[in-house]
Amino acid sequence: MSKATDISKINEHSPYYDMTPGNQIYGGGGSRKFCTGEWRTKTPVIDWEKCTQCLLCTPVCPDSCIPVKDGKREDFDLDHCKGCGICERVCSFGAITMKEGI
Repeated sequence: MSKATDISKINEHSPYYDMTPGNQIYGGGGSRKFCTGEWRTKTPVIDWEKCTQCLLCTPVCPDSCIPVKDGKREDFDLDHCKGCGICERVCSFGAITMKEGI
């Protein structure tokens, strides 16, 4: 018969200050290793003439699919975009539209 584990000692060597507060995950909720873009039903398309580079769309993307380089947003990372449309909703300039079948 196996000996029972004393659960009160499981974290004995893990002081609270070494743990992430509230089990928070820092960064995007996706994985760079796996391409998950084929899940989407709609694809974000940017109209570069309407885009003012305000970057309001960048922090709201739950999968960090709007890269910024040298202070300017680049095209969407469609390998990881799920097509949620949050970027379209926050764009005050109508530069982002969600298209079906792309």
